[in-house]
Amino acid sequence: MAGIVRGSLTLLLVALSLAGALAIAAGVWLIRGGISAKGQPGAFETAVARRLRAAAIPGRARTLGNPVQATPEVINAGMEHFADHCAVCHANDGSGDTEMGRGLYPKVPDMRQAATQSLSDGELFYIIENGVRLTGMPAWGTGTPEGTDASWKLVHFIRHLPKLTDAEIEQMKSLNPTSPDEWREEEEMRRFLEGGAEPEQQPAAHGHKHGD
Repeated sequence: MAGIVRGSLTLLLVALSLAGALAIAAGVWLIRGGISAKGQPGAFETAVARRLRAAAIPGRARTLGNPVQATPEVINAGMEHFADHCAVCHANDGSGDTEMGRGLYPKVPDMRQAATQSLSDGELFYIIENGVRLTGMPAWGTGTPEGTDASWKLVHFIRHLPKLTDAEIEQMKSLNPTSPDEWREEEEMRRFLEGGAEPEQQPAAHGHKHGD
């Protein structure tokens, strides 16, 4: 009995030592790398994060089937929602190649690739509804039937991203949110076309821009 107790204590000490060593290594890595979001996670960090994400999604959620039929109307509704709510980070084509997407850590994934497309419909729905901690992905779930329906339609559109046409991308550009300056210019032009005063020449906007 004493031998079993000593063996258990030894295993516990080894486990605690390993945990401490990992914590120290993580601290050193963070201090050396700083808190900058400019880098990209390495292969090991990416693999671990994806495994943790998969493990954190409840099994019941992973096996959910999409209750919404993938009709052209449904995919179009998902496209409109994506253009208005998601494209600012994910880009209209799902590539993630936007100023916001490039500035996040980890960078916004290319949703056309296998890392996203290999997820089940239930996993995609869960991520849309609940978000992903320690990333830029918010939780969009509203708890309403309308919100749930919109999320399932988004799942269908995400499946459609690899087949997106140039015409659809052009259509999405007209659905993207309008900035205050763009809205003001459009409103002034509308008034001018209706017989109002000539649109004022606005000075160049001094927004928060970065070089490519």
